[in-house]
Amino acid sequence: MIVGKFDTSVRDSAGSDIAPISPELFDVEAYADYEASLLERDREFAKADRGLLVYRRFRANGVFFDKCRDYKESLALQLGALKTSMAYKADIANFLEPWYGIGYIAASFGSKYKWIPNQSPSMDAPFHSSQEVLDADYIPIAQTPEGKHTLEMIEYFLDKTKGKLPISFCDLQAPINMLAYLMPITDMFIEVYEDPDALKAAAGLVADLLIDFMKEQQKLIGDALARPGHGFASSRVFKGAGLSDDNAIMVSHQDYDDLFKEADEKIGDQFGGMVFHSCGNWENKIEMVKTYRNIVCADGAFSIEADPSPNNPEPFGDAFAGSGIVLQTRAIGTVESSMEVFKKLWRPNQKLICVTNVKTAEEQAELYRRLHEMAGQSERFLA
Repeated sequence: MIVGKFDTSVRDSAGSDIAPISPELFDVEAYADYEASLLERDREFAKADRGLLVYRRFRANGVFFDKCRDYKESLALQLGALKTSMAYKADIANFLEPWYGIGYIAASFGSKYKWIPNQSPSMDAPFHSSQEVLDADYIPIAQTPEGKHTLEMIEYFLDKTKGKLPISFCDLQAPINMLAYLMPITDMFIEVYEDPDALKAAAGLVADLLIDFMKEQQKLIGDALARPGHGFASSRVFKGAGLSDDNAIMVSHQDYDDLFKEADEKIGDQFGGMVFHSCGNWENKIEMVKTYRNIVCADGAFSIEADPSPNNPEPFGDAFAGSGIVLQTRAIGTVESSMEVFKKLWRPNQKLICVTNVKTAEEQAELYRRLHEMAGQSERFLA
């Protein structure tokens, strides 16, 4: 039974009011030392076949909305979030992200961002069929104004932080998601039956464009790259491309395998593996996700405060135990409500990342202690 409710009055359920810090006033060395102190436990977790890590992500309100338009303001807010995060006991450091909307694929085909006050940038879908996408002219994402802005954002972040802080890719969208920015999603679903060959080819095309854009980012970021990126707990010692794959829940397992899975895996092959995220309840897609040949991690929300349609913990705990696939689990709430969720997810042979969102540093320390004691890791991690 789901307890509580999703708060529709806030723009970002995981957001925090953060005081911005200018790069000149931010202690880069202190944060670099803090991040370095956590890397060994992250590295051990990545190599192990079981274990548990705790991550308290901080999302500064506005960074994933209109504040992304000015990358100087975005960095100041994100630096404020990094500083705040240091007081919260965790095993994985927060990172910087060059977030500038998710419509970059449509920019390749000539679309321009629309800026509605206090909202994220949006775009109009310019096509109505996969064949129109395939027949259209396009340019590499890095050559579009939106792509250039993202790359300039990365360069600015690197310059102002001396290249010493972890930085992720931009918000990576799976091909099925990207196609929904090129044609109305209802048209895309019709294509599943009316022109599956063209739809599969279009998925491959946008995957190639994304791979090229990711390689441009990777060249700039270098050793500072934190993966899988965006909504995932990310580290320099983790691997994989974290793809937002929300539309997968609206396509049958067989159709997804036939039309989109190959494109996802192609992206994963280039960057250390496929990492899956979907909003909402994707319980009926668990087995599909586990059959990706290069899957390394999957993410879901498990409390009503985190998602209006959260996942049920027990089926995920059972399905991913012993698989070697990292299961990232997000719960917002109190210490007690969060522990109730994570207890239902934990199995002795599980690889679990617990993403927490309690309010105070004291609550986080208590939740951190209880989670590691649950996993039998108190001696290694609580010191």
